[in-house]
This record gives sequence, structure tokens and C-alpha cells, in this order.
Amino acid sequence: MKDNELLSWLEKAKLGDESAFELVYQATHQDVYRTVAFLVYNKQDIEDIVNEVYMSMWRTFQTYDPNRPFRFWLHGITVRLVQDWKRKTWRRIRLFERNRRMTCEHFDGTDKAVLQFEMQHELFSLVRQLSYKLRVVVILRYFHDYALEEIADILQIPVGTVKSRHHLAMKELRKRIEMTGGDAYVH
Repeated sequence: MKDNELLSWLEKAKLGDESAFELVYQATHQDVYRTVAFLVYNKQDIEDIVNEVYMSMWRTFQTYDPNRPFRFWLHGITVRLVQDWKRKTWRRIRLFERNRRMTCEHFDGTDKAVLQFEMQHELFSLVRQLSYKLRVVVILRYFHDYALEEIADILQIPVGTVKSRHHLAMKELRKRIEMTGGDAYVH
């Protein structure tokens, strides 16, 4: 369902209509889940963050400007909550496990068919190896087709920083593809 088709349901949801909120949830859940799964690896954390996205959306509906794309607003909430989660996780690790490395569960493949359809498996694994700051720019740029200026708006950072991260991510991906002997070419 496209944003313009969601507008009437969004207006009803803003007024507290739970069935309208459920329809908005159904129309956007898979997209939000995949976005979080690209940025976070632990399945339980993914589900927790996705739930938090929708709770935050429900609480902040009044701030949504219907003149802007809804999914853009929703992706902004999603990215900010992933960043908050990463910050909280880092603090916990530093406090409770200073001498231990954080181990991440590998993505268990529940959405593997969807992910393979969206991206080649090899390229996806290379993207997952990027640092979070580079990875989020790549996901927003190539998975969600946002312009660099829109990414800057979502991440609330300067466009120059986005361009720099995009350039570094592409350079790193090219280098890793060459190291693996892959035939894929990253633009």
C-alpha cells in the first residue's frame, strides 16, 4: 500500500482508531522489520525494536506532517530507535562486560527468501560487515532509494557527512569484493 492510500487510515489512527492503526501496521510491518534486520543481527532485538517503532509511532502520530511521505517519517523513527538501541547496548556492554567481546547472533534466515530476492546474498554479507554508520547509509540509499539529502534528514546529520559515509562505504565494498574475487560491481 502506498503512502497516498494510507492517508485516510493515518488520519483515523491519529484520532485513536485502533483498527486503522492495525491496517497501517500490516501495510508497513514487513518493510520496518527488514530495515531493522539489516541494521541489527539478534532476532530478539529485532523484534523488540520493531515493537518499539510501532509504540513510538502510536505515541507521536500527532507530529506526523501529512504533507511529507509517511514512510520517510516512519523510517526516521526506525533509524533513531536502532541508534538508541545501539547506544544503550554499548553502555551495557561497557558496564557489565568490559573484558568480553559482544557476540552477535547471526541472522537466522526467517526472512532469508525475502532478503535473497532483494539483494544478492554475497553483497548482503559484505554490507553487513560495514560499520553501522556506513551500513545505515547504504541501506537507506539502495534498499529504500532515498536521496543523500533525505538520508541526511533522517539521520539528522549534514549532507556532507552522508556523502562521505556513502563514499567510504562504496570504497570499502569495492575493496572487499576484490578481496573475495567476486564478479559483482558496486556503483
